[in-house]
Parts: sequence; C-alpha cells; structure tokens
Amino acid sequence: MSYQHQYVDGTRIHFPLGKVVCIGRNYAEHAKELNNPVPTEPLLFIKPGSCVVSLDGGFKIPTERGSVHYEAEIAVLLGKPLSTNPSKEEVLDAISGYAPALDLTLRDLQARLKEKGLPWELAKSFDGACVLPPFVAGSSFNDPGDIGIRLTINGEVRQDGNSALMLNPIVPMIQHMAAQFSLQAGDVILTGTPAGVGPLSPGDELVLELPGVSRFESRVL
Repeated sequence: MSYQHQYVDGTRIHFPLGKVVCIGRNYAEHAKELNNPVPTEPLLFIKPGSCVVSLDGGFKIPTERGSVHYEAEIAVLLGKPLSTNPSKEEVLDAISGYAPALDLTLRDLQARLKEKGLPWELAKSFDGACVLPPFVAGSSFNDPGDIGIRLTINGEVRQDGNSALMLNPIVPMIQHMAAQFSLQAGDVILTGTPAGVGPLSPGDELVLELPGVSRFESRVL
C-alpha cells in the first residue's frame, strides 16, 4: 500500500509526499561512535520519496545486503514551500508536523562507499529506507530546540536524545537547506540521529516515540 502523510488522529494530510532531506552527523556523540569527524558545516543528502513506508503494522528490511542499521530521528513535515533565505518565522510557519522516524542504512555498503569517496545513496535510498509514523501538529511544540526522540528495541532503550543536543538546530538547519534548494509542501526533513545506532533483525519489537507527545509500537517483519 502506498504511503500517505497523516496526523495521529487519522486525518489524511492533503499534500503529496515529496523528497526526504537528511542531515548527517548532527549529534557529536553519534559521529564519534562511527569514528566520523564532526562536520564543520551541515552534511546534507536526499532520500527519494519512493523509499518511504509506514511504521504501522510493521515493516520489512533487506536481509541479503549486509547489516541494516536503525537511526531514530525527529522528522519535520513541511506544509508550505521554502526557498532562498526564509526567516525564522517563515520556517516555523511552514512546519506542519513532527514525528519520530527511522532512517535505515545499509551500513556495510555505506562503509564501502565512504572508503571510495562515493555518494551514500545506494546505502540510504533503498525501498523501505525511511519509516514514518503519523505526525503530531507543528503546534505541539512551543520550542523546536527541546524535542525528545527515543527508540526502544525488545524492551531495551537504544537511543534517547533531544534536539537540544543537535549541532545544527532545527530552524537554522531548515534555513540552510532552503538556501541550497527549494523545499516543497510534503517534503520531510530528517534531523539527524543521536548515539546508539545498531543493526535491526527480523522479529525485533520497536517502540518509537517523541516522549510525552507521541508513541508508536511496531516490529520488523
């Protein structure tokens, strides 16, 4: 079944799924755990909308392409276009929703690509590589600088972060993205993952949440 943006109350969001714009190494502790240097400017890459699947009912991972790592991230849904140099107020007005997302990575393949100095798309853009639950309204948070993100797998908390720890906070991050290329209503921003990433396996039971705001249970099929 094709993915469709929706809010947690089941209301379908009318604008179509666009691209998924990601920022890498946006938490210093995550960069450190993978022995990566901390970027001096935002490290951006794009996943196509075709890689997005719903968290509801469980999701599949490729089992024949090496290790598949989970990366829990705060997802930001845009409801208005942004381009050139948007103000802070314009960015906040364009945020339609927030959700806890999974950015999935073929880690072995990514390591080989990085060794050769090649782009990451093959490791980041496979079908099912972005797992999204429903969104809460953008008005759910007074301050994008204080949003929690937590992932529990098989009863154990694996990732527990907060947007306050981001090297590039959400609003300046989106301003930087919009200065590089136009953002559209329906685009999703993945804002980076805190430390604690690791491999997924079929049968894993997951709880993905923005603590105190939204909570979703799912599993790897």
